[in-house]
Amino acid sequence: MMDASVYLRETGAPATEGNPVGDGELNAIIDEATRWLTDRQNADGHWVFELEADATIPAEYILLNHFLDEIDDEREHRLARYLRRIQGKHGGWPLFHDGDFDMSASVKAYYALKLVGDSVEAPHMRRARAAILAHGGAERANVFTRFTLAMFGQVPWRACPVTPIEAVLLPRWSPFHTTKVSYWSRTVMTPLMVLYSRRARAINPRGIGVQELFRRNPEDVRDWMKNPTGHWIGETLIQVDKVLRVIEPAVHRLFRGKAEAWALDFIEKRLNGKDGLGGIYPAIANTLMVYQTLGYAKDHPHYRIAREAVDGLCVRHGDIEYVQPCLSPVWDTCLASHALQEAGLKANDPAIAKSNEWLRGRQVLSVVGDWAHNRGHLEPGGWAFQYWNDYYPDVDDTAVVVMALDRANEGDVNREAIKRAEAWIKGMQSANGGWGAFDAENNTEFLNHIPFADHGALLDPPTVDVSARCLGMLAQIGCPLTDPVVQKGVEFLWSEQEEDGSWFGRWGTNYIYGTWSALNALNAVDVDMQDPRVRKAVQWLKDRQQPDGGWGEDCATYWKERKGEVKGSTPTQTAWAVLGLMAAGEVDSPEVERGIRYLLDAPRDGGKWQEELYNAVGFPRIFYLRYHGYSAYFPLWALARYRSLSQGNSKFPLTGM
Repeated sequence: MMDASVYLRETGAPATEGNPVGDGELNAIIDEATRWLTDRQNADGHWVFELEADATIPAEYILLNHFLDEIDDEREHRLARYLRRIQGKHGGWPLFHDGDFDMSASVKAYYALKLVGDSVEAPHMRRARAAILAHGGAERANVFTRFTLAMFGQVPWRACPVTPIEAVLLPRWSPFHTTKVSYWSRTVMTPLMVLYSRRARAINPRGIGVQELFRRNPEDVRDWMKNPTGHWIGETLIQVDKVLRVIEPAVHRLFRGKAEAWALDFIEKRLNGKDGLGGIYPAIANTLMVYQTLGYAKDHPHYRIAREAVDGLCVRHGDIEYVQPCLSPVWDTCLASHALQEAGLKANDPAIAKSNEWLRGRQVLSVVGDWAHNRGHLEPGGWAFQYWNDYYPDVDDTAVVVMALDRANEGDVNREAIKRAEAWIKGMQSANGGWGAFDAENNTEFLNHIPFADHGALLDPPTVDVSARCLGMLAQIGCPLTDPVVQKGVEFLWSEQEEDGSWFGRWGTNYIYGTWSALNALNAVDVDMQDPRVRKAVQWLKDRQQPDGGWGEDCATYWKERKGEVKGSTPTQTAWAVLGLMAAGEVDSPEVERGIRYLLDAPRDGGKWQEELYNAVGFPRIFYLRYHGYSAYFPLWALARYRSLSQGNSKFPLTGM
């Protein structure tokens, strides 16, 4: 098999020139990828692939063990090998493969390696320390890293923004309220506020610190608080932070007991078994540290289940191990089902029948989650991202699951599940016509100016990609363009289109993901695909095809000044681009054929295309992801759709995505 880029280098010609896509080759690779994917289905019907982030999570796991005095040398040495392996050429650690130096990831990775026993004079540690100092020192780390450093006694607590636990008692009308921030912020902040208010201290049995990472003595630093947005509101809130420090002791004396009781009740109701609070690593780890700080015995049921949840995120490969930020079984299962159904598997095929049965069993039907703060009139009916996360079903997952169930055409068996989900999705639409991932109307922009919000991801406002999936779902199950919910959603998509014709991708990298999502939805709701706005998006995709026939977009494009940056083509992004073009009726275009040629020629291991570059985002500019399943089911999906459209009567997809 010749890689497309090799073909281009050796011949000087585009990858498809003299090498057209043949039916036999196309069918053979679709069949091989289909077998590979079905072979990896679990016995109960679900798929789950690895979800990899950056150095931060495995480093935090080591720090957590030393906070709790639960050191696991064997595992931590495997984690250390992973951290050393992903160290950047710049000496520090990036947020994504081959990315720029990141201060906070580098400080945590260095600290973790030192805790494991790496000598500060080892070459990799010297390079890391030099990079950290050259970029301003550990005093320039972000808020979450400074909380960790404070708990390990490396910086004074005034390095952290005032985050009193008493804030949970504020009324809904106050400027800050826990319901006004995103689900992930809510589940991370609630235990973190307990840790802050208690001035939690790590046990740190080996007594290891990292003072060598600071350019100034932390006790002498006076400019810890930064304005995250540069806006005058941010400057004002820094002054408010100073006032709060003065009155904080009195507030603690009056209200800390009541506030901690509220926080513990919040956590315990959402403890979520072995899936953990919110199903995400930072919230689970913070919960464990709260239990340690408050004196819970290590055999306490809550402590034990939180420990099990955090350990369940570890992934081992021989002598190397890393820690996932969360698990993605529902997302992987519904997307794998779509790819296999596109490849021709029907509802009576065991793979589809079993996956549909498993998905139906995961629908949240009895728990009224936190989304009810703004949509209390709705009945539950969504799906979560993880195995279980009943308080936090995900709008995006729900829409994609419904489309997978609906396209299987199993008669009445899915009808009730789809009906409940439809009502929930319609009710979760925000006033501007779009959908957020977990909440409606979660757009109190004022909160992005608080000193705590330097990560820029405190909120969950409507986004193009999630909204597109909701529109695709509604169209697929029969809601017409004249439906008011659909009309508002389409208007939201148009309002978010960029000047160059693309759409921003909030949950996948990046404008390719957003543009693919939007074009799918517009086709599904029967917008005229000759609309000039659609053609502009199509041209944007075509213009960004790489010489090897593929598409690629770097994670650095989340910085506005770096839009358009590319390190190389990837199978996942190529699949999105080709799917987007085909949604616009471009199946016969040379760009689509060249994209298909790239996928046919790109290196793969059976049904999984090789891909190191990251393909998704947790929080733009802060936290990036590599879904290991994306390079399996998206290329298969694109190849299978190309086959069905190029050989069939319709030139447009007939499903919502």
